[in-house]
Amino acid sequence: MENIYANRMKNVPRSFIREILKVIDDPEIISFAGGLPNADLFPVEEIKNAAVYQFDNYGKEILQYSTTEGYPPLREFIANRYKEKKDLNITQDDVLITHGSQQALDLLGKLFLNEDDFIAIEEPGYLGAIQALAVYTKNFKTVKLCQEGLDLEELEDVLEEFSPKLLYTVPNFQNPSGITYTNKNREKIADLLKKHNIYLIEDDPYGELRFEGEDSVSFKKLIPEQTILLGSFSKIVAPGFRLGWVVAPKDILENLVTAKQGADLHSNYVGQRIIYQFVKENDLDKHIMNIKMRYGSQKNAMIDSIKKYFPKDVEYTNPQGGMFLWVTLPNNISALELFDKAIEKKVAFVPGDPFYIDKKNVNTLRLNYSCANEESIEEGIKRLASTIQELVI
Repeated sequence: MENIYANRMKNVPRSFIREILKVIDDPEIISFAGGLPNADLFPVEEIKNAAVYQFDNYGKEILQYSTTEGYPPLREFIANRYKEKKDLNITQDDVLITHGSQQALDLLGKLFLNEDDFIAIEEPGYLGAIQALAVYTKNFKTVKLCQEGLDLEELEDVLEEFSPKLLYTVPNFQNPSGITYTNKNREKIADLLKKHNIYLIEDDPYGELRFEGEDSVSFKKLIPEQTILLGSFSKIVAPGFRLGWVVAPKDILENLVTAKQGADLHSNYVGQRIIYQFVKENDLDKHIMNIKMRYGSQKNAMIDSIKKYFPKDVEYTNPQGGMFLWVTLPNNISALELFDKAIEKKVAFVPGDPFYIDKKNVNTLRLNYSCANEESIEEGIKRLASTIQELVI
């Protein structure tokens, strides 16, 4: 049937990464392509114990419908953690539980964006945000990422010329680049935004996964009334629960609740109760420290291997946390062409194309280090380096 689908779906890209995962479904392939947390670090026994406790003591209750905002003790835990870790003045009334931060993006798009509205986004930007927000508008305006954070001149130009309603950012260990905005960059961004009628989305799924350096100030601290803060249990506990949250000014949160009621009434209540029992009975900081130690070791193995095997004219980021680093090849090398040849050598990555709005056949790529051990990382980088060398020649 022709012309039956809504116009809003025309500009929504498929998940390039999910399509890649279909191609590399081969146990012999060393994959740096996924964005998955390391399953070996999931607290399986502790979560099982939390689930048993909840079912044994509250079985009928947790299987019932619940409130849209989410389980109050869990929201209070999130608020108190922000007070403790980030010195943010947040209460449970400021927190809405969502089906991961991905649903939060969809709800924000639904709430703010008409089809002719503009949104500013990092370049390169997070594919999941591009997908979620492209349902509501095709008017993305990119702002280049530098080592310090957003290019301030580009940001100012975009703000002045297009008056975007939203600025989407991943300021800590950004996906895909691994870059963290400096505090100075954040302060200047905050000063710019104060002059404009715009909200900043601070998407922070990786913020607690810092294994080097000092913590950065949150935009929610710098411009609290213009910041919408997103968080997730996916990277610090387990993604299978699909539980995240939004922290937003009161009027925005009230409207998000209304939008969510039209979508799903409330997020996975059983999961909320199990997660709460887990964080109540276990040391979350100790668990996160184990993740950080593993990821830090794996990142160092990847950096050491890149230094050892990659051609000298290949550039790369060196993140202080998170799960990804970003590689820039010589200008004459296509990452898509490299991907095809690398698969033949049984190594995979994500070419940079899906992280851009209007650029194709780029010379950049993303490497994930969270799901491969040090030995596999060295072998995979060695294979990738030989493939790059073939294209350089």
